[in-house]
Formats: sequence, structure tokens, C-alpha cells
Amino acid sequence: MERLLNKHLATASEACASLKKKHITFHCLRHTTAMDLLHAGVEQSVIALWLGHESIETTQIYLDADLALKEKILARTIPFDSKPGKFRPDNRLLTFLNQL
Repeated sequence: MERLLNKHLATASEACASLKKKHITFHCLRHTTAMDLLHAGVEQSVIALWLGHESIETTQIYLDADLALKEKILARTIPFDSKPGKFRPDNRLLTFLNQL
């Protein structure tokens, strides 16, 4: 199977030179597909079945690894009366922390 993957990667690298610099494995393809399914709104339990995981907890690793998804979820928790964005400490806080 690995030989088949390498054959197709070589063909794809001709059209996309950046692939030559990447280490692509079957695990990488499984993870990427799982993340694409997650971003498409597929339920975690369905993704777990597709991946062949014994429990949904194993699939939780994919959620923990995806920072973009975390930011999207956190953006939904911003109170209505505040501005969205990342926390930026003011100068007084930075001065205080530097004194510690």
C-alpha cells in the first residue's frame, strides 16, 4: 500500500511542487479527512465509526488538535457587549508582570 501511495504522490508532485517537501503518510490522510469531515459538520460519532475507532474518546484527539475549530467555538461565547478578538493586555498589566 505504501508503494501505491508513493506512486501517486510522485504523480501529484509534478503538478504541485510543494508536495515534494512534505512527509505524507496514510495516517496523515486519515487525519486530514477526519478534520475535513468535522469542519463539514459531520458528527463526531460518525467520524469515529468511519475511522474505525472503538470509542468516541479516541476521536476526541482530532478535536483537541484543531485550533481553528477551537477559535470558531470560542468566538460563539463572546458576550454581546464586548468586542471580538484575542485578549491583549494593557501596558499596566505588562509592567506589573515584568516586575515579578
